Amino acid sequence: MARMAEIDRPNCPLYNDQKLKLGLFGTNCSNGLTVSHAETTYRATWEHSVAIAKRADAMGFEMLVPIARWRGFGGTTDFNGNCFETYTWAAGLAAETERIMVFSTSHVPTVHPIVAAKQCVTVDHISNGRFGLNLVMGWFTPEMEMFGATQRQHDERYGYGSEWLGIVKRLWTEEEPFDFEGKYFRVRQGQAHPKPLHKPYPVLVNAGISPAGMDFSAREVDFNFLTLDTIEHGKDLVTELQRRAHGYGREMGVMMFAMMICRDTEREALEVRREILDKGDWGAATNIMKVLGVESGSFQEQVKSFGERFILGWGGYPLIGTPAQVVDQLKMISATGIQGVILGFLDYHEEMAYFERAVMPLLKQAGLRR
Repeated sequence: MARMAEIDRPNCPLYNDQKLKLGLFGTNCSNGLTVSHAETTYRATWEHSVAIAKRADAMGFEMLVPIARWRGFGGTTDFNGNCFETYTWAAGLAAETERIMVFSTSHVPTVHPIVAAKQCVTVDHISNGRFGLNLVMGWFTPEMEMFGATQRQHDERYGYGSEWLGIVKRLWTEEEPFDFEGKYFRVRQGQAHPKPLHKPYPVLVNAGISPAGMDFSAREVDFNFLTLDTIEHGKDLVTELQRRAHGYGREMGVMMFAMMICRDTEREALEVRREILDKGDWGAATNIMKVLGVESGSFQEQVKSFGERFILGWGGYPLIGTPAQVVDQLKMISATGIQGVILGFLDYHEEMAYFERAVMPLLKQAGLRR
């Protein structure tokens, strides 16, 4: 095997000196993270996606992370039914932004590793090294069936993903053509040029928290994106993930996703929460939970208690209250060792303006941002 290139991350925001990295999650899909008919100006249009991305870029956010979705979840909203494909979405936003990192989220069974490797490098060059890849093993069975694929058992999905990613990494780092014969793939004289600008390859993330998922993250990626049930549990998860990474002789960062409802008063924030729940699409939320509870080892212990969380923000940790209250929660989250939070909002573009005005100064006072 050819020698791997040295690490070179000059334009990668996830390695800057901000104590708590910030990002947005789900701005490429209808309803974003909120499974509800609650009033919002958010729409899954290209124009609106660009406006949100530019605002986040101007605010100094580190990342934009999309949801990969090939069909909706039904219900009265058909939650996430309108969704931009994430490689081309990332390419478009890379050209429209200057500093923020743009991710693609890829269900690995839906794209061949040779195609994915080339797509990633293309966006990496468009963004001048600001690209990252969020790896998903393909948990939503109806989507896999759309592709004519048989859904694998949970742990086998990670075996498939490891082989897939191993090919991609070789294409990114090896100069000479190579042959590969594995359980799932056969490659003859595999090669790919140009190579990524970000060396040795773009930032890789995964959100698995099942034992197989944590092991995959510890072995293969740069950051795990947790689904956090309680802040207290967060420290244990961070410790376990880092223990596993150290077992492979690696360092790995840990981040999470959260839903923010921040208003001038706690009462106002709770009123918005109540509106989201009262207008929630419980049919779609039930469809999501049925699939996760039956088919995703990452959620087996949590799914029954997450009903309202799915309505509020796709199961993300709820940051609800005044600016001071949400900053206090973010301080506690940071203290667990979590290095960043990707956020969902009911109304991304408008609420980010409030975030910049009311929350960001308090984050700086708390030492979480500079």
